[in-house]
Amino acid sequence: MKDRSPGASPPDAQPTSIVAVEHVFKSVTDSSGTLDILRDIDFALAERETVAIVGASGSGKSTLLAIIAGLDTPTRGTVRLAGTDLFAVDEDARAALRARSIGFVFQSFQLLGNLTALENVMLPLELAGRRDARQTASAMLARVGLQERLRHYPRVLSGGEQQRVALARAFVMQPALLLADEPTGSLDHATGAQVMDLMFDLNREQGTTLVLVTHDPAIAARCGRRLTLEGGRIVHDSGA
Repeated sequence: MKDRSPGASPPDAQPTSIVAVEHVFKSVTDSSGTLDILRDIDFALAERETVAIVGASGSGKSTLLAIIAGLDTPTRGTVRLAGTDLFAVDEDARAALRARSIGFVFQSFQLLGNLTALENVMLPLELAGRRDARQTASAMLARVGLQERLRHYPRVLSGGEQQRVALARAFVMQPALLLADEPTGSLDHATGAQVMDLMFDLNREQGTTLVLVTHDPAIAARCGRRLTLEGGRIVHDSGA
């Protein structure tokens, strides 16, 4: 795996911003009127930072995550990923940037049911043209403790095993940014704790910037920074 260790940097080097969310607004309009989902969201994230986005249901957390990924577009404002304005390029360019730089972990796992665990993890490598896709995916599944499950389909895996496959798929491309939306929401407490331990371990190993949406205060407390949303606004930014 890549070494993102800061050891080669001078002691007084400042962290590099990997994500900049710049005055983002999001509104939707229907027959009942206009609903403001996000209101003037503005913050930056440094490389290797771990950030929890917290708040009540309906506060805009998942919408914000989708906009950071370039999967949804803001009404106003923009997002820069490693200096690239996501909304100044076309969808093909955004998709290519996501494939190179962003990993995703979802509450519902989002595995392809007609592919084995190995094939699910190989997929992003194959799309990137990697000739070592099988070897690299096998090693990643071994890293998450599933070396005996390579040929199993999602339907015969437990929830915790499926989320481990999802973690392997997310980290196998060594993304600069990992976005996780309620990654333990479908798991029991003990299994969820094991999955989160693994996620934070992989995050430290690869030096990824981690942004996760969670309702769990214990998970949020493990992050170096917490952004609290209320009514579509950031009302508290702790650890910045």
